Amino acid sequence: MQKFANSLNYLPMKTKTKTMNKLEFLKEKSRLAEEGGGAARLEKQRLSGKMTARERIEFFLDEGSFEEFDKFVVHRSTDFGLETQKFLGDGVITGHGLVDGREVFVFAQDFTVFGGSLSETHAQKICKVMDLAMKTGAPIIGLNDSGGARIQEGVVSLGGYADIFLRNTLASGVVPQISCILGPCAGGAVYSPAITDFNIMVKDTSYMFITGPDVIKTVTHEEVTKDELGGAMTHNSKSGVAHFAADSDEHCLRLTRELLSFVPSNNMENPPFVPTNDASSRTDSKLNSMVPEVSTQPYDIRDIIHSVADDNYFFEVQEHYAPNIVIGFTRLGGYSVGIVANQPAFWLAF
Repeated sequence: MQKFANSLNYLPMKTKTKTMNKLEFLKEKSRLAEEGGGAARLEKQRLSGKMTARERIEFFLDEGSFEEFDKFVVHRSTDFGLETQKFLGDGVITGHGLVDGREVFVFAQDFTVFGGSLSETHAQKICKVMDLAMKTGAPIIGLNDSGGARIQEGVVSLGGYADIFLRNTLASGVVPQISCILGPCAGGAVYSPAITDFNIMVKDTSYMFITGPDVIKTVTHEEVTKDELGGAMTHNSKSGVAHFAADSDEHCLRLTRELLSFVPSNNMENPPFVPTNDASSRTDSKLNSMVPEVSTQPYDIRDIIHSVADDNYFFEVQEHYAPNIVIGFTRLGGYSVGIVANQPAFWLAF
């Protein structure tokens, strides 16, 4: 099937149209692009408990809203036999769509194509959506599932990371940048997510590390598991690099949609207003007794936050990191607000 994809891509149009017209040819290319690395690899991805790159985009965005860019792009490398291994899309799906009716730009790395590794053209596709997001004032969502640089392309691949990092810094404070870690990301694939605004990892299937356990064992003779080195709970509770630990790909994408509902699309807009039936004049008598008279007696600050928030709802960020402080989002009168609060229930409990 992949050989057919190559022949479709490189045969002259005059030759291609002997058996199919131009529209049929484009439809066939589109079908092949949507196969990623092939049916067998897609099924292996599902069996490992992960969604495919296209399934993630379809689940994340509003139904029917996704518009894809550069679907037929292939790499141009001829080293190490790569000229015979070309996949339409080159391992990343890019485009824009809607989340609750709001415009977002998204890229999803496809682990079934060269392990989601970043090539020159792979990086160019990501840079394109990042540039468009900054021009239009829309959030950037990265669905990361990559083994790092495509080493066969050498410095050209590494240069692609430099281009992405530059855009991360330029977009900082201009549009929201959210990274979802949805697989075993290593090397260059974790530098960019680490400097985005929010980082969401999936327990048991996602990892972030500069280099894997095997290399560490070889160099330092220290044995460490993937979870200990860069699992979701390691980065949520120890390093603080991750902000949320999701139970599955679906949970991760739902968290991302909810997170977007609390933040503005860019630095010139306000966050979305969400109407509430919770009256602004509501009172809660429990607030009079929540804080103990004895200063050494602990209490949970979340109880106070829930009491004041619209519909008693608090969207906590970094729940597992630095538990002596609580941060997150809530709404007051329908308006999104950020919360930073000391947590007496932690230090006083020890």
